[in-house]
Amino acid sequence: MGEEVSLTETEIAMSIPHFVLVHGISGGAWCWYKIRCLMENSGYKVSCIDLKGAGIDQSDANSILSFDDYNKPLLDFMSALPDTEQVILVGHSAGGLSVTQATHKFSKKIRLAVYVAATMLKLGYLTDQDIKDGVPDLSEFGDVYELGFGLGPGQPPTSAIVKKEFQRKIIYQMSPQEDSTLATMLLRPGPILALQGAQFTEETENAYNVPRVYIKTMHDNVIKPDQQDAMIKRWPPSEVHVLDCDHSPFFSAPFLLFGLLVKLAASAGYNQAKNLCISRAA
Repeated sequence: MGEEVSLTETEIAMSIPHFVLVHGISGGAWCWYKIRCLMENSGYKVSCIDLKGAGIDQSDANSILSFDDYNKPLLDFMSALPDTEQVILVGHSAGGLSVTQATHKFSKKIRLAVYVAATMLKLGYLTDQDIKDGVPDLSEFGDVYELGFGLGPGQPPTSAIVKKEFQRKIIYQMSPQEDSTLATMLLRPGPILALQGAQFTEETENAYNVPRVYIKTMHDNVIKPDQQDAMIKRWPPSEVHVLDCDHSPFFSAPFLLFGLLVKLAASAGYNQAKNLCISRAA
């Protein structure tokens, strides 16, 4: 029988999950308000990030031309975390690209990466297949985008937002009316030129050691279920879970999403503590 090994109080405190929630294009930290409330009321630590040009960040989307610039708030947040802390990084929609870049740069600070109806591409948009799988195709709904041309006429668009009259039908069709109304008041143009440049070719040694979980959304009009399946098949995560909801489960299925995230965090925390005890006993 080996000697019993236990964790210190500091290690136990550090094992309390710290969720870092990352929004998709046009969104902001505000979109997580229901999830944040549920998590904080249950004793979890939660950080909600506003990427550049989103939420309360005052930057103009038409001036954000690189993905590194757009994702800088998340990278700065991860950089400032103590080396001893690990977070559970959750990305929604295009926020999956932000999560993937963070795993390349800060793999040792991420206990688990969770993709919620999100773009999950190993190296970002490198190939035509990446674009087919990861870029929303809303053409079936007609002319839905309002575009911005920060580089001038005749140049590629620098920003985009779904027109107000299409937002509920496309993004929030199963969400409460008050939440989709809130969203129409807070959504902002997103820097699509910057997102198109999301490529992660400088791989880090431990990037692919970060455990990943994908949460599918079965009635998604933005990133269609077949696109989600294609990304899962090409870069298989350790687990796949399914929610019977629209593209925005933080509104349409908040209790189910919260319960799933907490369950995943508990499993990741247990495995981490177990490994620590095993390594110490050895």
